[in-house]
Amino acid sequence: MDIAQITETLRQDAVTVVFFNVLLQQLGLPVPAVPTLLLAGSLAATSGSLGQVLAAAVVASVLADWLWYWSGKVFGYRVLAGLCKLSINPSSCVSQTEARFIRWGISSLVVAKFIPGFSTVAPPIAGALRMSQAGFLLAAGVGAALWAGAALGAGWLLQDAVQSAIAALDRHAARALLVVLVLLAVWLGWKLWQKYRFRKFCAVPHVTPAELLAALDSDTPPLVLDLRGATMIAATGPIVGARVAEHDFLHEAVGDWPKDRPIVTLCACPEDAGAVQAARHLLNAGYLSVKPLKGGYEAWLASRALPQ
Repeated sequence: MDIAQITETLRQDAVTVVFFNVLLQQLGLPVPAVPTLLLAGSLAATSGSLGQVLAAAVVASVLADWLWYWSGKVFGYRVLAGLCKLSINPSSCVSQTEARFIRWGISSLVVAKFIPGFSTVAPPIAGALRMSQAGFLLAAGVGAALWAGAALGAGWLLQDAVQSAIAALDRHAARALLVVLVLLAVWLGWKLWQKYRFRKFCAVPHVTPAELLAALDSDTPPLVLDLRGATMIAATGPIVGARVAEHDFLHEAVGDWPKDRPIVTLCACPEDAGAVQAARHLLNAGYLSVKPLKGGYEAWLASRALPQ
């Protein structure tokens, strides 16, 4: 379907197109909705038709958020761990997003749509943390209205500019497609470069679960920093003897710990991303021995299940 056909389809039934586009995007599919909202806003004949499109976008967004909310409520931290594994850059760990969500509270849902990545993670976190459904739906609705309203309003106010841009794209469709493909390749290359850099960043000495167990029985046991999110800790229980810590408050967590004493960081992230980040941060702060646990929480559980 070319640009002219898309424009004609939107002109004939903008409500349906916007509803399904927003729904699919908010469910996590790579189908950007903002360009559709801009175009729909520019094509709206009256403020009444603009209001109908806005209502469709809000309903679709809240419906997708509600489905994510219930997935978090039913499956808890497993949904968050799955979302974390889907990230191209594993250093952006869900537990860090979750910690910020807990601090910001319900207001974070109002701005979630404007923060890439956070929009998908916030609803299941709200469900896993057992946030009130009424409060969640209200905040999600306000956030969706602000997000969709901004895009539709921009299209409405800049009708001539948007239509001129669409006409130019239609005349140079092949060139525009080439530009899009080049930009996509550059973006993907940048993300893969980030992942490569992170793998080099991960090249720090790790400690195995067996080594940690032996160290805990020694005369100078290490301080274990549990960097898992509150949802996972609530679902699986705390680690005996470990100190719960957040990435944004690492210094507070180790403030009473001598810099020459060993520290082990532990998370439930792909490639031990959060534990490596915390270890690097503390080493840069002057702590002499900080090592991430190899395999994270799952490896810790498996080692505890083995006969001692």
